[in-house]
Amino acid sequence: MPWRRAFTLGLVSGAGYFGGTIYWTPAVLQTFGGLDVVLSVCAGALLVAYLALYPALFALVVSRAVRQAGPQGLLVAPAVWVALELARRYVLGGFPWVLLGTSQATVIPVVQTASLVGVYGLSALIVLVSAACVIAVAGRGMLRVAVPAGCVLLVAALAGWGAWRVGEGTLTSSGDEIRVALVQGDIRQDVKWDQGSAARNLDVHLQLTMQAAAQGAQLVLWPESSTPYPFERDPGARAVITEIVRSRGIYLLFGSDQIEDGQPPRYFNSAFLLRPTGEVAAVYRKMHLVPFGEFIPLKSLLFFVAPLVQSMSDFSPGEQAVVMPVAGHRISTAICYEVVYPDLVAEFVRGGSELLTTITNDAWYGSSSAPYQHFEQASLRAVEQGRYLIRAANTGISGIVDPYGRVVRSSKIFERTLVSGTVRFIDRRTVYGRTGDAFAYACALLTLLTIAAAWRGRHAFVR
Repeated sequence: MPWRRAFTLGLVSGAGYFGGTIYWTPAVLQTFGGLDVVLSVCAGALLVAYLALYPALFALVVSRAVRQAGPQGLLVAPAVWVALELARRYVLGGFPWVLLGTSQATVIPVVQTASLVGVYGLSALIVLVSAACVIAVAGRGMLRVAVPAGCVLLVAALAGWGAWRVGEGTLTSSGDEIRVALVQGDIRQDVKWDQGSAARNLDVHLQLTMQAAAQGAQLVLWPESSTPYPFERDPGARAVITEIVRSRGIYLLFGSDQIEDGQPPRYFNSAFLLRPTGEVAAVYRKMHLVPFGEFIPLKSLLFFVAPLVQSMSDFSPGEQAVVMPVAGHRISTAICYEVVYPDLVAEFVRGGSELLTTITNDAWYGSSSAPYQHFEQASLRAVEQGRYLIRAANTGISGIVDPYGRVVRSSKIFERTLVSGTVRFIDRRTVYGRTGDAFAYACALLTLLTIAAAWRGRHAFVR
């Protein structure tokens, strides 16, 4: 296939892939970013076009491999796809949203593969199955039978092992227990920062927290940016919150902005953990900021989103993956979009985290599929690391996910509720927890070797 045709087909496929999954972007930019309809659609289309370049490059490299080696050239497709998903994690600050492997989040036997090779391994498995189907139709000789048969055996083996792993249940039957509660205040985005609603919004969280403590909760989570004003700069709110914590004897983890004085001052999206004494036990500053939500990438080039730039303050990224002390154990939290970065969560676990938490505000996304996408991406982190994951979201979905990716408790979106349950601290490490993204980097190396071999081949790479 000529390189232009391969690239174009990949671009069209990528536009369909990302256009169908992040279709909600223009609505977010229009409603909360201050852009008009035309500019918001243009900005959303630009993001889709950028992301579509990755499938286009995938099609270009794989088509060249097939041109040189025949149908068996498709066997490099899983590695190429994973290499480009890995690249998407880094380029322009990174946007690893809806990686292909996330589609298996609810297929519990298969998703256990993530405990071995992470979400990237699941992506590779899906592409391998697709390649095997093509080889079964277009392959020649023994290849036409051997590759599909081998793929079937591999999937069956992984699913069988995954079912055994879940059935054994070692991770859910050992480790100290703790009772947790997740506060879902359901504060609409248009009133979240309204000065006249501040006291009422805070009271919602306080009332639900007292209810959680009455039910025996030891650790309570509030969502991202749940305090009306920066916790350290609001003496009144700080006094009320610390008094609730002291009187109920609970740990409280919540999101609040943090300001570091200077010229100019620096703003951080942070998570505070309060001890039962009311003292601040630890503060984590968000390390991976949301493009167009907390910072504007390439500001000088994206001049047409000036209203969005003017409507928000640039946040600064945190520099340390802080783990927090709770009841003689250590926990961690990923703030909002950060949870889609498997390497960050792995860093928390390497630092000693025995329980994963994430706090978020998905009110931005309305009733689109984005809150569901976000929740499923978070649940994969539980499987990868073999940890319970608890998630507090302002408007939902809040929930508890066990180390096998099963949802133990969850809320609906746009309801004011409390999600409670018992989880365990776990200190065992999965294979993926020990090796990290070694598989993904091996795929990247194989892809580079494939490109080098094609470049040195008899034909020019782009002929």
